[in-house]
Amino acid sequence: MDRTERFYKIERLLRSRGCVGFDTLLEELDVSRATLKRDLQYLRDRLAAPIVYDRYGNGYRFEAAAGRARQELPGLWFSESEIHALLTMHQLLAGLDDDGVLSRHLQPMLDKLQAMLGADEGEAKELMRRVKLISTARRRVPSRHFELLGSALVQRKRVWLRYFKRSDRSTSEREVSPQRLVNYRNTWYLDAWCHASDGLRRFALDAVREARPLDTKARHVAVKDLEAELDAGYGIYGGRGAKLTWATLRFSPEAAQWVSHEEWHAAQKSRWLDDGRYELQVPYSDPTELAMDILRHGDSVEVVGDKALVASIGERLRKAARLYA
Repeated sequence: MDRTERFYKIERLLRSRGCVGFDTLLEELDVSRATLKRDLQYLRDRLAAPIVYDRYGNGYRFEAAAGRARQELPGLWFSESEIHALLTMHQLLAGLDDDGVLSRHLQPMLDKLQAMLGADEGEAKELMRRVKLISTARRRVPSRHFELLGSALVQRKRVWLRYFKRSDRSTSEREVSPQRLVNYRNTWYLDAWCHASDGLRRFALDAVREARPLDTKARHVAVKDLEAELDAGYGIYGGRGAKLTWATLRFSPEAAQWVSHEEWHAAQKSRWLDDGRYELQVPYSDPTELAMDILRHGDSVEVVGDKALVASIGERLRKAARLYA
């Protein structure tokens, strides 16, 4: 029985029996006297568990609070391996967290997890320094907007936005019903029903100039409808109800070692060719973003039979040539 299991068992015994003697705990837990003493001291000193010794009952019990017995230990309970995994995930989450919005609210849980490790707390801090998430081309979002939109999403309330549209450099006012927050390539987006255009739209949070919560109930859109409308094609703007085209890409045997382990799209199709090349098929509606990713692979990828996509790649190459000429 590991330490976490012993904690659970101590809690159950004290809750069910009220006052439990030291010898009874020894028998139930099947540990040495020194181990039981360390467990009880750890629970009280490190985790502030309200366990006291009752001299009249000659045993241990939960301390009475506010006129009634407190019948449980505080906090969540995890094994040491689970705690290390959660600390690692916390560090990864911090890499996506603009202005510490999420970390600020999660800090109490982080402190509790580190306390639960006892003597291994230093090891936990060392682990967190050895997990690093490098965010490139990151577009920061003001914390006030992130918290407001996240709150509206949970409470199912509409939001008024003043939004900057980069394509034509215009600013507009929108009333939207938030449906989903998306982090894509280090940038946060809001999927929402736009009541002005009467349809689903995706808004970059860093382009929100002003946001205000409304008391009006948000319009509900099922997740499956969100996915069908916005996630159908390749890239962050790959859906929008447009007609989808399937791109066929063939990667050299050298590049295939890496690409075969990548997911470009949830609905992608793939196969290995007899000559060692790797064929990948992905759906798209706008070739812009897909063309950019293909260009990153250079001569190691071939676009098969897709004139529109080849033309988009060629145009980007021509623009680059003019830029550096």
